Amino acid sequence: MKEFNSLVLSAKAVTIFKNVINDIGISAFIKLLEYDNSDEKIFLSLYSDFVSTLYEKTDDLPEYINKLLQDDENIYVKQSAKGQTSPILEKAAHSELDFFEKLSQIKCEDIKSIYNVGIYLPEWENSNISVKNEYIKKISSIQTTGYGIYATHRMFLYKDNEIIPVKYPDPQRLSQMSGYEFERQKVIDNTMALIQGKPCNNVLLYGDAGSGKSSTIKAIVNEFYELGLRLIEIKKNQLYSLPDVIEKLADNPLKFIIFIDDLSFSTNDGDFGALKAILEGGVAGKTDNLAIYATSNRRNLVKENFNDRNGDDIHLQDTIQEVMSLSARFGLKVTFSKPNKDLYLSIVENLAMQYNICILKNELEIQAEAFALRNGGRSPRTAKQFIEYLASKCE
Repeated sequence: MKEFNSLVLSAKAVTIFKNVINDIGISAFIKLLEYDNSDEKIFLSLYSDFVSTLYEKTDDLPEYINKLLQDDENIYVKQSAKGQTSPILEKAAHSELDFFEKLSQIKCEDIKSIYNVGIYLPEWENSNISVKNEYIKKISSIQTTGYGIYATHRMFLYKDNEIIPVKYPDPQRLSQMSGYEFERQKVIDNTMALIQGKPCNNVLLYGDAGSGKSSTIKAIVNEFYELGLRLIEIKKNQLYSLPDVIEKLADNPLKFIIFIDDLSFSTNDGDFGALKAILEGGVAGKTDNLAIYATSNRRNLVKENFNDRNGDDIHLQDTIQEVMSLSARFGLKVTFSKPNKDLYLSIVENLAMQYNICILKNELEIQAEAFALRNGGRSPRTAKQFIEYLASKCE
């Protein structure tokens, strides 16, 4: 199709957005625009290849291209995040964005008019999205929106040496949590310091099971996601990979919580030293754009026995100090203790309101206490399980 020859040539020269031009849908579109012979069967095949790929994501061409551009990790977006783009890079990026803008506005009628095949051909929409303007807007707010997978997800896992987005993150919000306001505020204040680029601490949340330690961290990320906060969860057996994770995030403009849940060690655990070195004292320290948040049921993180304190170690005090040293390297330690009766019932009542549970207060409290007795004692987790149990019985 000679009418599109200049666009085809421009496609061959795309450099910065190479990943976008190599996308299966865009590649199929370029092949369609490039075809200039008279064989209708080949034309129909090329047309079908493109539209079927487009339909897998959307029926709107500008929307499809815009999503690809927004998600692309390239040298321009990375340099923009550092504020280090050169005039040459700026010129090249804007030229390629002009190309994608023109590409996004090609209508199906523009192509079908060239081949009047006499049969129905599926169509696509051309919304008024300006892919160039949307990309420029993204770059201007990159410090809080991020780029690549970090622009579209808030929570991540570390798996097979890669940071993987969590498709369905825990939606817990601070407004849904009650009790432990004083403890939670300490973590919020520290997180805000991280977001604002101020000095902040690594945080250890320790205390009884089910008291809301992990939920607090996830709710904080959900609350401040739009300010540029993200979470990456690392398992205890992956701690040796912490330097690699930190290096991957070093130049990212966003702020990250490295989340380690249910952390504890045995005295001869090799992962103990890996975390200790990162927190303080190792050659590869952490960068200013992240903090480590860990939860544990143990204040000192290390499982001890009486032999550790009364054993045959010649320098017994050194052994004890080694056991306690890891916990001491968290600058902020917040205790989440098991709630007393009043706090537990207060949490139950607040949750009952959130779930629209209509039951007399006295009856609610009696049932809540009985539920806790049957399910391991009072805790915020038990309170939530009780309310969800009641909600499941409501018609």
